[in-house]
Amino acid sequence: MAAKWIEMLTGSLEQKKQYRQYVARMDALPEPYRSSGKALHRYFLYRGGLVDGDVLVTMFSDFADLWERAATDGTPIREIVGDNPAEFAESFAEAYTGKRWMDKERDRLTKAIDAAVDDEKEGRS
Repeated sequence: MAAKWIEMLTGSLEQKKQYRQYVARMDALPEPYRSSGKALHRYFLYRGGLVDGDVLVTMFSDFADLWERAATDGTPIREIVGDNPAEFAESFAEAYTGKRWMDKERDRLTKAIDAAVDDEKEGRS
């Protein structure tokens, strides 16, 4: 019972465990895969905006799989990310749909504009 209460406050303990496993996998990569992977990870965190923990953990796990395969096969970094690493990162992150922090603000904006238009139609200012 206490675990559910703690998770309600802090988030899923299982997701935190999975995230730590992902970080360990990335830390275990040889260079230059480790530093490139960490740079992309940082970009994902800033750009992604995902708030759904399950989706985020899945995305990071898939990313670790990709990077581990690339390191094992000796695939050049540029062959993976292309000439524009930011475009690669954004395309990769876009493949993972889930609730994003911006969704709440989009809904709030839409409701505010709808209310203003309704007020305008009714002659209220």
